[in-house]
Amino acid sequence: MTEALIVERDAHIVTLTLNSPQKMNAMNEAMWQGLGDIFCDLENDDSVRCVLLRGAGDKAFSAGADIEEFPRTRLDKAHARAFAAVTHRAMKAVSESRHPTLAAIQGACVGGGLELASICDIRICGTSSRFGAPINRLGLVMSHGELGGLLALAGRAVALEIVLEGRVFGAAEALQKGLVNRVVEDAQVLPESQATARRIAHGAPLVARWHKRFVRRLEAAAPLSDAELDEAFDCFDTEDFRIGYRAFLDKTRPAFVGR
Repeated sequence: MTEALIVERDAHIVTLTLNSPQKMNAMNEAMWQGLGDIFCDLENDDSVRCVLLRGAGDKAFSAGADIEEFPRTRLDKAHARAFAAVTHRAMKAVSESRHPTLAAIQGACVGGGLELASICDIRICGTSSRFGAPINRLGLVMSHGELGGLLALAGRAVALEIVLEGRVFGAAEALQKGLVNRVVEDAQVLPESQATARRIAHGAPLVARWHKRFVRRLEAAAPLSDAELDEAFDCFDTEDFRIGYRAFLDKTRPAFVGR
């Protein structure tokens, strides 16, 4: 049986591949379960500095839900709620990961694929990539847990346009709407994404995790406490800070250790 997810490791970079190219990497229950399991395991691994998500082949990041599973997983409200527990766990694990996350998007990125990409920190796509969420044609809604990432990324107007109209659109419009950070030639999606992951991994890992936490906290309405404001100065007591500024003065490349 083919693995639903392929996990590869290159030094500090973990690549997760949605592995169902014959179905344009449609997200089935095994993929969602595996995604949640893997991200929970990675959360305790201090050696990870970037997680890159991609789809197998070059036809799709993910074309959304595996509709062939619906008679088993979403036959009615009770089944759908049980399935949602799996998907929401995975979405929460990805969106709250302390490690930087990057989606390399080739081809279709629709429905559940768009939901997953939207909660990654950075998205790079090819010129022929396509985006959208035509779930209104299935009589389905995006639940709160699924819609939240899209809303946070693109804002109310764009999120509503996507789910109300159900239109599939191209990479240039996705960039204009703020759904992706970068559009490159199709053949360059993976090389550019890997180069981006390496640039992230070469930075100080504690700093990357602090920045993720600070951004998430600044999105909340509550004012920052004195302790939270003080945390921004913790980096000056790290070994990585000493490595970084000494390397700058010596005109050498820093080799951060994550301490």
